[in-house]
Amino acid sequence: MEHINLVATFSEFKEFKNIDRETMMRILEDVFRHMLSKRYGSDENFDIIVNIDKGDLEIWRNRIVVEDGAVTDENKEIPYSDAVKIEPDFEIGEEVSEEIKMEDFGRRDILAIRQNLISKVQEYEKDNVYKKYKDKIGELLTGEVYQAWKKEIMVLDDENIELVLPRSEQIPGDHYRKGDSIRAVVHRVDLKNNQPTIILSRTSPVFLERLFELEVPEVYDGLITIRKIVRVPGERAKVAVESYDDRIDPVGACVGMKGSRIHGIVRELRNENIDVINYTTNSQLFISRSLSPAKITNITIDEENGKAEVYMKPDQVSLAIGKGGYNIKLAGKLTGYEIDVFRDSETEYDDVDLQEFSDEIEQWVIDAFLAIGLDTARSVLNYPVEELAKRTDLEEETIAEVLKTLQAEFE
Repeated sequence: MEHINLVATFSEFKEFKNIDRETMMRILEDVFRHMLSKRYGSDENFDIIVNIDKGDLEIWRNRIVVEDGAVTDENKEIPYSDAVKIEPDFEIGEEVSEEIKMEDFGRRDILAIRQNLISKVQEYEKDNVYKKYKDKIGELLTGEVYQAWKKEIMVLDDENIELVLPRSEQIPGDHYRKGDSIRAVVHRVDLKNNQPTIILSRTSPVFLERLFELEVPEVYDGLITIRKIVRVPGERAKVAVESYDDRIDPVGACVGMKGSRIHGIVRELRNENIDVINYTTNSQLFISRSLSPAKITNITIDEENGKAEVYMKPDQVSLAIGKGGYNIKLAGKLTGYEIDVFRDSETEYDDVDLQEFSDEIEQWVIDAFLAIGLDTARSVLNYPVEELAKRTDLEEETIAEVLKTLQAEFE
């Protein structure tokens, strides 16, 4: 009965585990050799034949025939009187091969073999998963959501291996249910208590790079090189690209006809704004391009301290800073400079600092305008109510009152 159960165990692992035939045979042989060494002191003189397809396993012990009373090692030698019982014509010095039946092992041995087999297979699978995904770090994959929790999502790949997408690696606005298809990159592989944990990411710049390779053939083929990517996931990203082929416009190729290529990426990133910028080694030009859509009148660079002072017309300041300050923050990360924006001093105008109105306008309202780069009365008055509401998230009624107060100052 134990023999049948053990064979059933072999069949079970053959059918359900991702292990090739040769590896399974090696694991089975290792398990039995360990048991034989424990029982007989050595496994050197044993032959193990495994047939996984049929669920058969044979164990043969090889011993040398010696004269009766001359046995020094019972495991490797057999007395002549016992040898002739197996085969009458055996002679001294010949080798005897005797099959060890499964029934010869006790119940405890059988249970130990089963447990050892399970342990070895699990260990092999863990090691296999770790090695497989260690080599896949940075690769894009598509999986199926198996379970969605508050802090993480469990994803299954095409081999039903469990992957984890933590909340910190999800784009704000991501919402998945069981059975949904999901795209992400392999971010890292952690080992906890000898258990591999594959961490996915949708916020990594590498994820955006892989999406460009997927949507833009020139990037995939290497005709266009992505020099650097910086992101605020779900809000804005800046991608510096270049091509060594003068016939290829790297920005145009990445955006596509009427935005056809970039739109697919934007949708995948929950409408994240993506600025594709021509890379250049000219620092001034690169900074100017990185602050797009703002137009710059002058730039002063302090190479030693890694700082850049950018001058522009008052109506361009809020564009350079961007909603929530994301534009200037990402421009700094992309170029490697700490960027400070100043109004062009050559432009003369009668204006009043917004903080001068703190007695009439609540500070939290002033702070909302400062956050988008509007720090003077005229800089606020340059925009209609609807545009200011969109940029600051303030109520239109509140903005209308502010505009009324500011306008009165100049009247």
